[in-house]
Amino acid sequence: MSGDGLSGFPLEWAQDVVRVALLEDLGPDGVDVTTQATIPADQRRVAEVVARAPGVVAGVPVIDLVLAAVAETVGRDLAEADVTVEVLVDDGGRVERGDVIARLSGSTQVILVAERTMLNILSRLSGVATHTRRWADALDGTGAMVLDTRKTTPGLRWLEKYAVRCGGGTNKRMGLYDVAMIKDNHKLAAGSVAAAYDLVRQRFPDVTVQVEVTTQAEAQEAYDAGARFIMCDNMSVEVLGETVALLRAAGESVEIEATGGMTLEVARDYALTGVDFISVGGLTHSSPIVDIALDLV
Repeated sequence: MSGDGLSGFPLEWAQDVVRVALLEDLGPDGVDVTTQATIPADQRRVAEVVARAPGVVAGVPVIDLVLAAVAETVGRDLAEADVTVEVLVDDGGRVERGDVIARLSGSTQVILVAERTMLNILSRLSGVATHTRRWADALDGTGAMVLDTRKTTPGLRWLEKYAVRCGGGTNKRMGLYDVAMIKDNHKLAAGSVAAAYDLVRQRFPDVTVQVEVTTQAEAQEAYDAGARFIMCDNMSVEVLGETVALLRAAGESVEIEATGGMTLEVARDYALTGVDFISVGGLTHSSPIVDIALDLV
């Protein structure tokens, strides 16, 4: 797992996302026809990034990235294209409706050209962080942590997983390359749980291996094959509790994850079975945005 708090903002990935997002908005010529026609090139104003709804903030570093990229794109026609940013709420901080997240001072054109790209990313990541915080709060005191999955928005995985950390969650694998995860199709193709585990171990001996199981018998087979991270998929609370007890009594330390169809209403019941993790694809594939706006002062 990669539970490193708010560290590791994915700067290079964020820069790539900003570049593509601005290309969508400004087109190949880098033009905002409305702003550049109506706002004097020398006008300088103050603007505030404001929460329109309560939530947990994530993605604040993107504000600077977007402003810098816009200043480089449209600033060639401006005498002063710089915009300074005063951050009032850091990533991971909670906000209520009306709270000012950041205050921007500088070129009005740059601020307004940057507005939608900046808010789209900030609102999306804050939505993921806010949703994750609900799960983290629901599991508080149980000893279990909430995990994300690979069910992310294409191109936004590193940012969305960062947002999960901002909300108090934990990252699972980043992709297909860093952790081997043996699931039903792999077991079927290889012939059995043990066969799939052995094949991965032979081909990639240094990679962490996780095995998904649906029954106690499969859990025992995975453990006997050598797996020490076992994902219990779509089990009832009762069956999961029995499977956890079975694995804990097996002798060696094993990490156990509950996965499949989790809801906030039952999360705590599953966590109290003694699992280490509960994985929730919805953290990244179904989180609504936090409404965040930009207002000129």
